[in-house]
Amino acid sequence: MGSVRLDLGGKIHPEPIDLFDGVPDSLLLVIFNKIGDVKSLGRCCVVSKRFHSLVPQVDNIIVRVDCVISDDDSASSSVASDKSRHPISSFFRLFLGLFKPFQSFTQLITTTTRRLPSSAEGFDFETEQNSVTHHSPTQVLKNFNEIKLLRITLPTGELGIDSGVLLKWRAEFGSTLDNCVILGASSIIHNPNSGSASNVDNSDMGNSSNGVAIDNGSIPESFYTNGGLKLRVVWTISSLIAASARHYLLQPIIAEHKTLESLILTDSDGQGVLSMNKVQLEELRVKPLSASSASKRTVVPALNMRLWYASHLELPDGMVLKGATLVAIKPREQSKIEVVGSEGNWVASSFEEPFGTAARMLVKRRTYCLEMNSF
Repeated sequence: MGSVRLDLGGKIHPEPIDLFDGVPDSLLLVIFNKIGDVKSLGRCCVVSKRFHSLVPQVDNIIVRVDCVISDDDSASSSVASDKSRHPISSFFRLFLGLFKPFQSFTQLITTTTRRLPSSAEGFDFETEQNSVTHHSPTQVLKNFNEIKLLRITLPTGELGIDSGVLLKWRAEFGSTLDNCVILGASSIIHNPNSGSASNVDNSDMGNSSNGVAIDNGSIPESFYTNGGLKLRVVWTISSLIAASARHYLLQPIIAEHKTLESLILTDSDGQGVLSMNKVQLEELRVKPLSASSASKRTVVPALNMRLWYASHLELPDGMVLKGATLVAIKPREQSKIEVVGSEGNWVASSFEEPFGTAARMLVKRRTYCLEMNSF
């Protein structure tokens, strides 16, 4: 009779079933890859032993850097303080401000003999929410074994520009710079009443016999005398320095993760994008880069450049770019820069809309050729 009572009790109060046990590992990995964010994956890792074993197999990772800490942060002098605030000089060490659970995630993966905390020993998120530790992307990513797609986002762009000024760049690297496209404008104006695109400016036009203004695409003389050209040179050099600094910082990650097929380093401001595909990543592993250790960046080779300019560029959505400038850059040792056909797609497709339209409009204008020595 006692055994019957036990059986009845078991039917009335069955043991709880963990539904996640019925989800195959392959499906959980799909979910983890959709999550992508390295902090969220760190929190998933401390949920269970199963999650703990699966998270390192994620191949699509997103790292959002919370702060940039200068190598000069130990110095207390005012000079060092000024240097640390410089957008380029402070771009030496990238750190993620991570909460304690993520710190434990790092320790758990690197120390396999340590016991996972039970639910009763779980982390107190409320009491430890304000306790922040710093880990570099290199430190965090070493815990992942099969990364194929990696995207790192910086908190801001490196280049300090005035409010209202447009400056965007996109660069591709192998062992050195493969190409770079820079789009800038001295100011942006929104004209909602505009119904059609126009890239003309009456101040730079000649007049035809019937009184209709014609834009000949030439750079006005004032561009050379009022500092316009000098400003564009500063934009170009600064963008190349920022891109080469990013490339330099990625070396340890690329060397350690042989499975990488795509790497993008961007910033939350949308100022600059550095990208490397599978071929370029392998090129860097095989052919060591030429690095400037003093300035902590990759050496920029001698360059050929093409420049397009419009003092007034009106886009279809009514946005007007004043002093719009597009610069396409390739190493001098490569073939001549092509801006039309399949080879020229990298220039026109370097930027998201509406700035992609601006690039396509600018390449139709008169082209100016420049050269720059290695630096």
